[in-house]
Amino acid sequence: MARNVWEWVADWYEAYPDSAYQSPFFGHKYKVVRGGSWNHPADDARCARWDIAHPDRRLRVVGFRCARDD
Repeated sequence: MARNVWEWVADWYEAYPDSAYQSPFFGHKYKVVRGGSWNHPADDARCARWDIAHPDRRLRVVGFRCARDD
């Protein structure tokens, strides 16, 4: 299902626990998006591929998937 649009996920862009890595982008500023989109190279079309996006910005290449758990 990858490569239609980048998918919003629930995760904020944060450091892994016990990581010494610091980034000015950490801290509930950016959400993680996964999977690549139609205007990215084919090797981006993987669920393991991720990027970040500002949650208040509209992008035509970012969307979400509806899911239900019964």
